[in-house]
Amino acid sequence: MTAVAERYSDNAADAEDIVQDVLLKLWLMHDDLRSPADGLAIMMTRNLSIDHQRRRKPQRPTLDIPEEEHEEDERIDRMMQLIDTLPPMQQIILRFRHLDGMEYSEIAHITSSTETAVRKMISRARKEILLKLKK
Repeated sequence: MTAVAERYSDNAADAEDIVQDVLLKLWLMHDDLRSPADGLAIMMTRNLSIDHQRRRKPQRPTLDIPEEEHEEDERIDRMMQLIDTLPPMQQIILRFRHLDGMEYSEIAHITSSTETAVRKMISRARKEILLKLKK
């Protein structure tokens, strides 16, 4: 897992932090996991590494950013904050589906679940995010 995180990070300490976050998330959802969970752990490490890189935006003056791009960045940041408030399994499944573009069958295979269960979890997560957006 550390090797995967290090591929996306230019800092070994950040890579270790990402791995610790993954291990914590895996621990929090240990009741829902089925072995082997290696594929899920690697995918979570990859996703958290990518999220970490996305959050580390290059430092440039706000005046150089077109207004539309600045608003889009704010919407993406807001959406990522909302996703982070969901239960760990919903966060993972949403990221697999919408950030990685994975098919329901692929997600079901990685999580040792059924396609129907994955679809229901995604639906519930989307509804929760919509409710939070309306607040």
